[in-house]
Amino acid sequence: MLMAHPTVLRNLVEQYEVLRVLHADSGSAEARQRMDDVAYTLCVSTGTADVDSALVAARHRLPGARPEDDSVLSA
Repeated sequence: MLMAHPTVLRNLVEQYEVLRVLHADSGSAEARQRMDDVAYTLCVSTGTADVDSALVAARHRLPGARPEDDSVLSA
């Protein structure tokens, strides 16, 4: 499987988090579509099937992530 560059992963995670904070999932059709697009790209980039797994996988691939750190799972 091809691995996304850490910079790309970081950007996708940040975009998704901003959209989530802004409640894009309940916003305009354009905002919902953007959130869906970012979630899909995260899934493809990490080889996962859902956005929660994609976020965990992406964060673990970022520089400084500790393999034993599962703090993102308890959020």
